[in-house]
Amino acid sequence: MSPGAEKRRHGGVARVIFIAGLGLATLVFAGLGIWQLLRLGWKLDLIARVEQRLTAPPVAAPGPAQWDGISVAADEYRRVVLQGRYLDTPETLTMAVTERGPGFWVLAPFRVDAGFTVLVNRGFVPEGQRAAVDRRKVAGEEARVVGLLRLSEPDGGFLRANDPAAGRWYSRDVTAIAQARGLGEVAPYFVDADAATEPGPLPQGGMTQVSFRNTHLVYALTWFCLALMSGGAAAYLVRGIPEEAP
Repeated sequence: MSPGAEKRRHGGVARVIFIAGLGLATLVFAGLGIWQLLRLGWKLDLIARVEQRLTAPPVAAPGPAQWDGISVAADEYRRVVLQGRYLDTPETLTMAVTERGPGFWVLAPFRVDAGFTVLVNRGFVPEGQRAAVDRRKVAGEEARVVGLLRLSEPDGGFLRANDPAAGRWYSRDVTAIAQARGLGEVAPYFVDADAATEPGPLPQGGMTQVSFRNTHLVYALTWFCLALMSGGAAAYLVRGIPEEAP
């Protein structure tokens, strides 16, 4: 076989491999685009369900018999009501970043008349006003709390683990807080008190951020564009590259 023929043969093999790679990339990109469309449908459904929950009348907070069935999809941001009293136990402050700047969420243990304990996020206090004397005292107080059910936030925040021994909390991990405070078994959720329950000035309730990042359509279009580009390139190579004019 002449050197020229050998070179053309190797070039043909390389082209076939490259075309196969482009074909595989097209399938992968298209699959990712379809997956993003499915995620878009799920996200829109979640947003619709949460918006419905935010305007619905409050219901009794789930008791122990219902705890195993609680999930983000079915219960997050559901409006609930608690009737009972705050326990005479120190409150726990967890790091918070809000439109009012950095500060802390104030979590207080609440004993429901039905016989179980829930951590209530009473609201926000600015960074320079974290002292107990700066906020309204509720220990031992009978109260009716209305707010949003939120699922526990285990372990800590981004790259910052909770440190119960040092009293540094970067997330609202209800199990860890309950253990640190000696509360025994508590609900696997906490309740963000609304502004009517905690009107302020400190703590200020009703500051729950209810927002969902929804970029699935943009991602889907990006993946489909990449699929079109790689598929077009594969088709072009299958047809053969036109010879240049002499």
